[in-house]
Amino acid sequence: MDRMTRRGLIAGLGGTGLLLAGCGNPVGGPGPEILDARVDAMRDFLFERYPGTRELADNAHGVLFMPLVTEGGLFLGGAYGRGALRIDGVSVDYYSATRASVGLQIGAQQYAHALFFMTREALADFRSAEGWAVSADLRYATPEGGAAAGMDTTTRQAPIIALVFGQAGLIAGASLSGVRYARIVP
Repeated sequence: MDRMTRRGLIAGLGGTGLLLAGCGNPVGGPGPEILDARVDAMRDFLFERYPGTRELADNAHGVLFMPLVTEGGLFLGGAYGRGALRIDGVSVDYYSATRASVGLQIGAQQYAHALFFMTREALADFRSAEGWAVSADLRYATPEGGAAAGMDTTTRQAPIIALVFGQAGLIAGASLSGVRYARIVP
């Protein structure tokens, strides 16, 4: 019985790896220039598609743009993506987003997201952390809300606002629950 469990674990990890590899996450490009170009394209798409996000970004002390996160799972799951933290429109740091999960899951998807740091304290906490995980301070805005990007008065007063959009794949919905961010050198 013990061998079956190990084999099952190895098979599950292998299957998850194949699913993630099959998604073709191109974000792992060689250098900050390519990552910045992808962030620019994502930011432009976000501002054009959801006009209220431009005002949100203007009022934020910093924005972490994650142009593509690839997620997949076959009982064991994982997600990975790269992005840039922008302050006053300039990339100041680069980050990876990772997540691991166990449970009933099967499929793969890709999505983009942005974290808007609405207070200096939230931005400072994020930048000073060795590995930052999504916390209760995070509020979600839904892009289906149109120009206002699903933001109400309570959301606008949150220290950090997350916007997840552009989901495509076989897993319904996308959440940042359990995502861990770490500074990287692209």
